[in-house]
Amino acid sequence: MKVVIQCGGKGTRLRPYTMVLPKPLMPVRSQPVLEHLVKWLRRNDVREIYITTGYLKHIIKSFCGDGSQWDMRVTYTDEHEPLGTIGALSMLKDEIHSTFMVINGDILTDLSIGAFVNCHRQSGAMVTVATAERETLMDFGVIEVEDGRVVDFKEKPRLTNTMSMGIYCMEPEVFRLIPRGVPFGFDDLAHCMLTRGEHIHTYRHDGLWLDIGRIEDFEAAQKLDWDEQTPPHERLVTVA
Repeated sequence: MKVVIQCGGKGTRLRPYTMVLPKPLMPVRSQPVLEHLVKWLRRNDVREIYITTGYLKHIIKSFCGDGSQWDMRVTYTDEHEPLGTIGALSMLKDEIHSTFMVINGDILTDLSIGAFVNCHRQSGAMVTVATAERETLMDFGVIEVEDGRVVDFKEKPRLTNTMSMGIYCMEPEVFRLIPRGVPFGFDDLAHCMLTRGEHIHTYRHDGLWLDIGRIEDFEAAQKLDWDEQTPPHERLVTVA
């Protein structure tokens, strides 16, 4: 299976660090997060990846090269202007002709790719999204209103939401919905598909998922404790 890793963003929430390094090359336990991702894919028998690049692309290309150090083949796409999470895929329309995965280049996970892909294929969906549940602490009191009357009040509650992990399994038919050369995020794709009545499926993951896009999450990633030699779906991952 071919996998697309999204590495074109500027990582503005991690500044000033990302003024020097692109976010996917931020180090986690002495290795860039992108290298952790690539090794995870290789252990899952992925041999061909595409890396979408834009901001500081020369550094990413210099680090990954042709992928031979991981016994993989790496191909790059260049964004001359930001195209969003999904817009960059338009440049790969002629390269991908079967089920493929798309992954944000700034995440750590122990997701079982086999289980994820099997779920996608059994669903018959055009797109399947890997999801995780997260609690969010609200900074304000939340009021429940019916007909203008307060019926409940919760002071700074914790809300549980289903979050996209930034990992997607897709069928090549999705390319016909992606405009070429236009910024287009996953939210745009989802709205487009829902309007057309297309099937978007979900796969719930209860293991590790950490997006290093924020300073606090980047710092938390440094405390992760896991054995890289253990297959991802068998790992016990803890935060020290």
